Amino acid sequence: MSEGTGALGAPGERPRDDIAALARGGRTNLFGFFLRLAARIPFLFIAGRAAAYGPEALGRFASALVVIELTAMICTMGEKRGLAQRLSDTEGEVPPANIVADGMILALLASGAAALFFWFVPTPMFPGGKYTEIDRLMVLAIPPLALTEIWLAALAYRLKIGPSVWSRAIVEPWTISIMAGAMIFVAPESGLSLAYIASIFAAAITAFIPFIREYGLPHGWRPRPVEMQRLAMRSMPIALADTIEWGTRRVDLLLLGFLAPPAAVGIYYAAQQVASLPQKLKTSFEPVLGPVITRNLKQKDYGAIARQVCQVGFWITAAQAGIALALGIPGEGVMGLVGREFVGGTGALAFLLIAEVVAATAVVSEAALIYVARVKNLIVSVVTIVLQAALTLGGILLMQHYGYNSLYQAAAAAISLTLALAFASIVKSRMLAKILNERINNWRWALVWAASPAVIIGFLATRYLPEWAELSFGIPAILGAYFYVIWKRAFGPEDRKLFQKTKVAQAEFADAGDTLGGNSRGGG
Repeated sequence: MSEGTGALGAPGERPRDDIAALARGGRTNLFGFFLRLAARIPFLFIAGRAAAYGPEALGRFASALVVIELTAMICTMGEKRGLAQRLSDTEGEVPPANIVADGMILALLASGAAALFFWFVPTPMFPGGKYTEIDRLMVLAIPPLALTEIWLAALAYRLKIGPSVWSRAIVEPWTISIMAGAMIFVAPESGLSLAYIASIFAAAITAFIPFIREYGLPHGWRPRPVEMQRLAMRSMPIALADTIEWGTRRVDLLLLGFLAPPAAVGIYYAAQQVASLPQKLKTSFEPVLGPVITRNLKQKDYGAIARQVCQVGFWITAAQAGIALALGIPGEGVMGLVGREFVGGTGALAFLLIAEVVAATAVVSEAALIYVARVKNLIVSVVTIVLQAALTLGGILLMQHYGYNSLYQAAAAAISLTLALAFASIVKSRMLAKILNERINNWRWALVWAASPAVIIGFLATRYLPEWAELSFGIPAILGAYFYVIWKRAFGPEDRKLFQKTKVAQAEFADAGDTLGGNSRGGG
């Protein structure tokens, strides 16, 4: 077993370099992150500044969005991450398209039932009670949302990351931005809802076309109710873990929707959207990390898994910390881009950015735990979200008791998220280290050295530059100083593979269909 390259292939094959493969997948999705950043800002600008929308409309939209996306996540039945293991376990025995079809039908039935429920009972989506008949159509997004996750997971199993970038980073955000602008003149009262529906269906089509080209139609497949019931039960721990992990980023918004005015929810949602941009970096590696871990689990190479988790964890932490500094130091200017009413959300933005950095260790640890200790991982996830909900509820009520306005309540929700994610990172990393009998730690002190010049430059930019220059020149300068020190002081040979197009990694991805998905194509 090669220590440097992970598992070896069969005799006569090239040695696999899993770190290089992870780096190439991360690079592809990292490019998608910057595309997503460029596309998300126009939507927030339109939603925040257009007279037809504003903080209140954005707050009502955000409350509905939480319920829609949470429901869709549950309806995937854990296939977002569980599909890789099912495809790996049945490799060479069942046509891959048939395996995916089982999950698709299950998700379609669950999401269809959920959409009908929320159509007839829309109150959970709109806790304030203000909505239009068009707004209720947002339930149509639940089935394509669930199916898109499954199609992209199936493609990621064969290390096809491009469709995820196109669907999530280009088509979805640009469609919602363009449609939100167009709907101002067509249906301003429900413009955000219509824009969202259009973006979800556009993203689904973008994911489905490469999926059907890669896997083809099912061959000799027919519905198997007993097998689907068994699949639902087996996938429940992963489905709940996925839902809870996603829910930790939304329970604060959900509670604010019930306890705070819509304008405060809209401001918090805008801060959350800016802060979630670094969070998308973890999804840059998720599609590749799952298949690599399952492959090494089959060969019981626990040392390789630990190295991969630590390596990806450091990449994510380093990148998220730099972006958090660049967006957080000039936070007032960043929030001011959305609208002057949103500047009050700067405090919430700062804590949300810290939360994303803190969460990196939990995220990469969970990527392995869902395969080696799914029930224990689920228990920790449940404790985490219960802790977060309790802290958030307590924080909001405490702010209300002492007469602080809704923006302080939003900041309390962000602090609660940070504390809950710190708890999850400590517990999950220690749990994984004990199971693998390997050290799990993605922290390096060079991150502090890199942050120091970035903070100094950011302070000078916010103090002496006008707001437009602070954003135009200050943010690039903060990022430049930070990543220069990271490159010089923290990055070793393994780290630099993130920016190197090695021949091994390219060949690994070119052969992914044979290595991971078997030689069968077109459902055969």
